[in-house]
Amino acid sequence: MKKIIGALALVALAACQPNKKEASKESEKQTFTYEENWESLQNYQIPQWMKDAKFGIFIHWGPNSVAEKYTDWYPRWMYSDNGVANPQTGKAVNGKPHPAVAYHKEKFGDQKDFGYKDLIPMWTMENFNPKEWVNLFKQAGAQYVVPVAEHHDGFALYNSSITPWNAVAMGPKRDVLKELTDEIKKQGLICGVSSHLAFNYNFYNQQPYFDNSNPKYADLYAPPHQMGDSVSAEWLAKTWWPRTKEIIDQYQPDILWFDFYLDRPEFVPYHKKLAAYYYNSGLQRNTDVVLQTKNYKFESYKKGTHMLDLERSKMNAIKKEYWQTDTSIGKNSWYYATNWIPKSAEDLVADLVDIVSKNGCLLLNIGPRKDGIIPDDQKKTLLDIGRWLTTNGEAIYGATYYDVYGEGPTQTATGHLSESKNKGFTPADIRFTKSKEGTLYATVLKTPQEDIHIKYLTDAKIQIKSIELLGYNGSISFEQSANGTTIKLPKGVDLDYAWVFKILK
Repeated sequence: MKKIIGALALVALAACQPNKKEASKESEKQTFTYEENWESLQNYQIPQWMKDAKFGIFIHWGPNSVAEKYTDWYPRWMYSDNGVANPQTGKAVNGKPHPAVAYHKEKFGDQKDFGYKDLIPMWTMENFNPKEWVNLFKQAGAQYVVPVAEHHDGFALYNSSITPWNAVAMGPKRDVLKELTDEIKKQGLICGVSSHLAFNYNFYNQQPYFDNSNPKYADLYAPPHQMGDSVSAEWLAKTWWPRTKEIIDQYQPDILWFDFYLDRPEFVPYHKKLAAYYYNSGLQRNTDVVLQTKNYKFESYKKGTHMLDLERSKMNAIKKEYWQTDTSIGKNSWYYATNWIPKSAEDLVADLVDIVSKNGCLLLNIGPRKDGIIPDDQKKTLLDIGRWLTTNGEAIYGATYYDVYGEGPTQTATGHLSESKNKGFTPADIRFTKSKEGTLYATVLKTPQEDIHIKYLTDAKIQIKSIELLGYNGSISFEQSANGTTIKLPKGVDLDYAWVFKILK
């Protein structure tokens, strides 16, 4: 039995807020403190409110958005004139300049005179309305929101005392993170933040003919060094760690998400330190918190000491430890881009159900424009998902996995950034979820055109009394045998996307 009482922190789904610990456990909270060792950190448990919250919104927004093309890694690619470098080795994959190099020169000017730093004043966000944003997220059915606090570019979207390159001192001259996190909490959603700063040290291709080699701008571009060098102990101690603590202390996030590069050997001295500091900060405010990280190239966190996050990838089976997929509405982008290729709400709903059936949750990214407007196509996708969740949320919120995740012909690709390898789901792909009360739900991931046959639900495994189709008022006919359950295709169904059948025993 784990010592920490995180599992007692239940969430009221209507409010979607992490609850405070029970008063009877107050004395235990006061005496327990996480120590910087794996034995102590193994006491951590992912809180119940996180396990109940299945759908969240990620927000990538900042000076990158100004470029409106090649925006994800624009600060890196605009300087990649000698080939696109591998982020792990620093070596060029090929010798061809990235298209962003010429694009930047044509649109903004030569990188020696007009560098990434000069895009910051152009991040105007004059139409940014955090109240409208969060209201949209609630209509989408999201239960938690994770704004980016700082990305690889090194620009802080918060009021920092560590770096002058922050949104309060320049650019919009507003504490963007505070405005968002305050509104998220005010409207009753779970509040997270993300840090992508670990990659900053090796993000920029520093060359003497670019502005990024000037030591004057080291707080933004990192100290001058060869790309691919090991992250320096001095930078970790004087930049990365103080800025990370600053985010925790000032904004008190319930979820703290970290991008890759934290999973590198240079960060080993800070892995246990970070977890202990963050978990103890939660205890001090009587809240169980969640640390979400990747274990991509290097195991930064041992099993049972954090929550695993998978970027643009999923599981192909049930994982008993709760986990998360993070992906974007944009197939080709996280930040706003004029060539944004959107995913459909239908496909995203199917992904959500598939993920929940395997004991996971979905963090879905949006990319606002530089002026603060969330594009209409992204709004529509969110609202369409929200409408589906209004009808079918009982099969998702607070649900967990069943004996098996489901059945069907479509296999899920695994591995980092594997989602592009996945084939679309079919009406033969069924996913199971189960409510806390034990009600079983069988979701057909694509709209069926004929009778639905579920092989797993044999009369030997489960005795079905009746079946309901959520959002449909008519009766559902079915037959059950040793070969499974066949649901007769009902007539006159007017439902979008996946169909959810409620199985009553």
